[in-house]
Amino acid sequence: MSDKSNRKTSITTRVAQALHFIEAETGAVVPAIQPAATYARDEAYEVRKPYFYRRDGNQATAHAEAIMSELEGSTDSLLFASGMSACTAVIEHLPTGSHVVAPRVMYHGALHQLQTYAANKRITLDFYTAGDHVELAQVVAKTKPTLVWVETPNNPNWEVTDIAAAAKIAHDAGAKLLADCTGTPPNLTRALDFGADFSFHSATKYLNGHSDITAGVLSVRETGPFWEEIILIRKLQGTVLHSFDAWMLIRGMRTLFLRVEKCCKNAMAVAKHFHGHKHVEAVLYPGLPSDPGHEVAKRQTDGQFGGMMSIIVHGTEQTAIDVARFCEVFYPATSLGGVESLIEHRKTVSGEGFPVHPRLLRLSIGIEDADDLIYDLEQAIARAVG
Repeated sequence: MSDKSNRKTSITTRVAQALHFIEAETGAVVPAIQPAATYARDEAYEVRKPYFYRRDGNQATAHAEAIMSELEGSTDSLLFASGMSACTAVIEHLPTGSHVVAPRVMYHGALHQLQTYAANKRITLDFYTAGDHVELAQVVAKTKPTLVWVETPNNPNWEVTDIAAAAKIAHDAGAKLLADCTGTPPNLTRALDFGADFSFHSATKYLNGHSDITAGVLSVRETGPFWEEIILIRKLQGTVLHSFDAWMLIRGMRTLFLRVEKCCKNAMAVAKHFHGHKHVEAVLYPGLPSDPGHEVAKRQTDGQFGGMMSIIVHGTEQTAIDVARFCEVFYPATSLGGVESLIEHRKTVSGEGFPVHPRLLRLSIGIEDADDLIYDLEQAIARAVG
């Protein structure tokens, strides 16, 4: 028998066991929920833990952050009450007048926040086309930003950005790189390993996976004064993830590898079925070999590609809306990354000012039977086209 004394347990096992959690007092294998808003000091009037009031954090949140750091391979992770509060903390920590470079098309909430800060003259802002590294390099060289923002795969067209290439472009200009990889959680893409300074996820999505909390997470390769500023912003704004939601997130992350593997397999089946379909103009999914970002996505996700895609149907905008309306298995709902499959007409959700194709339907593929999902889309398309 080989000597296994130096063998390290796999990350799949560590996350499934919540870092092999055992409560010292009871032996419980599930972390407890601590709902307290304040904490008593000890007999010497010393703080017992790194938090003494709800805005500082709590034990469940700290445990969830430790799991996130394990998943990301990060020095530290911070959990927020929503993805948008995490994004806001990053923008808020930038000195007034900082320049940010971001994709023209990205998650509409973060885009709106960047535009709002720019309109209020807190930051200046320039854009590049997602996945276009030549344009990104040109914009960065011209503007010398403080922060470069990438989203990969990019919502809702799912363009793929080479994180390592973007990190070099940003670092050569003296900027930090934030990578939003919400569409491919850290069991697929560890952005910090590719050179990103910040990794961001809307933990509402795949990390939780059950559509029953909102949460956001930032992870960093290296800490420093900027990280202390972000911790302070979270405290002052009161946006730390509360203990019950942290407990729900821990529960979700324990099945992350199983859920995401099934979502990826289902998404590939759906994408292949509708690629070249007579009523579908395009399937936007990096897992298809014909996709422009396929090779980079293959490298960044270890060939699993994720569970998100969009389809552009033939017909009119109303045709696309009707497909969403007529689905009986897919839920006509916003969000992504849950166990249930969702479909949304992105233009309706994002609003008229968002640059999205009017016949684009965004699909979040869940863990159901793939044949049921395919049949449901087929019948909905057949009804919509008449």
